[in-house]
Amino acid sequence: MKFELTEEQKEVQRIAREFAKKEILPIARKIDEEEYFPKEIIKKLAEMGFMGMMVPEKYGGAGFDTISYVLAMEEISAACASTGVIMSVNNSLVCDPLVRYGTEDQKAKYLIPLAKGELLGCFCLSEPDSGSDAAGLRTTARREGNEYILEGTKNFVTNGPQADIAIVFATIDRSLKHKGICAFIVEKDMKGYIISKVEKKLGIRGSGTAQIILDGVRVPAENLLGEVGEGFKVAMTTLDGGRIGIASQAIGIAKAAFEEAVRYSKERKAFGQNICEFQLVQEMIAEMGTRIDAARLLTLRAAYLKDKKVKFTKEAAMAKLFASETAMWVTTKAVQIFGGYGYITDNAVERHFRDAKITEIYEGTSEIQKIVIATNILKEFEQ
Repeated sequence: MKFELTEEQKEVQRIAREFAKKEILPIARKIDEEEYFPKEIIKKLAEMGFMGMMVPEKYGGAGFDTISYVLAMEEISAACASTGVIMSVNNSLVCDPLVRYGTEDQKAKYLIPLAKGELLGCFCLSEPDSGSDAAGLRTTARREGNEYILEGTKNFVTNGPQADIAIVFATIDRSLKHKGICAFIVEKDMKGYIISKVEKKLGIRGSGTAQIILDGVRVPAENLLGEVGEGFKVAMTTLDGGRIGIASQAIGIAKAAFEEAVRYSKERKAFGQNICEFQLVQEMIAEMGTRIDAARLLTLRAAYLKDKKVKFTKEAAMAKLFASETAMWVTTKAVQIFGGYGYITDNAVERHFRDAKITEIYEGTSEIQKIVIATNILKEFEQ
């Protein structure tokens, strides 16, 4: 793997950084405090090609590689993690499975407007009784003629309140366990698709999170994504890529908090000197910087492998595990460096601290990542 970015990758990074600082950062506090969905920012991201970054140009996307996506996600998330996850879900959890498993008709009808940012997508896998245990989902799909009838409830759906299109997972036969799961493309205007509850959250407050009820939603059979019984595979391969996006989000959050803390440590005086001169503060700064760089390298490796079209499940899980725990650790230390000032909303580090926690939970908890990593390592030793 080369450590030098291509000129195109550098340009994507530059554009994302400048846009984040100019357009997103000035309203990041408003987004958080008012739980404001930044639709005007999403529109501009779409115009830049950032809502369908890895989608081929013939399907309305920008045609960038995964490394470019990682670089952009870090910059956008450093300014506002809420905006970052809205972008991540549309790219990683909606556009990506449509690219991989969609028919040409499905791509023409759904992928093109999603990649262009004309529509927004969401991913409906978790349920009230099945989060980490995705194979245990209870939402059912019953075939009737040329339609499937969906019944069930989905929890913690990011982009749920605003999404036009949902990738929904349901089982045709619970006795088949994961082999009975199918994926469906569902439109929000289909009768019986109900946004029943919008959650109040600790962090990423500008990103809508909803519970969605599927009350006899009739979905055309041509909206089956992939083959019958292939839904679990669709979900798991999609989450592999999604974890790269969340790792990038976590790095952005950590970087923002780190930079705030370093600047503050060079300005704040105690006992007659800047606090950055104290050895214990320097120890925190050193470890913060090291962990962020390590997380970034793990994430870039996973992105590189995805671009090479080789198996990257273990590497994506490693990146997501380490980056999310780094974000939580770094933001905690950033608040500590700020002291009491880090605990009040006048400073962005408290927002970064709140935003960081979810990265250890969604798209697979840290505990699930460890299971994925260990399972893949053990398989490698069988060869």
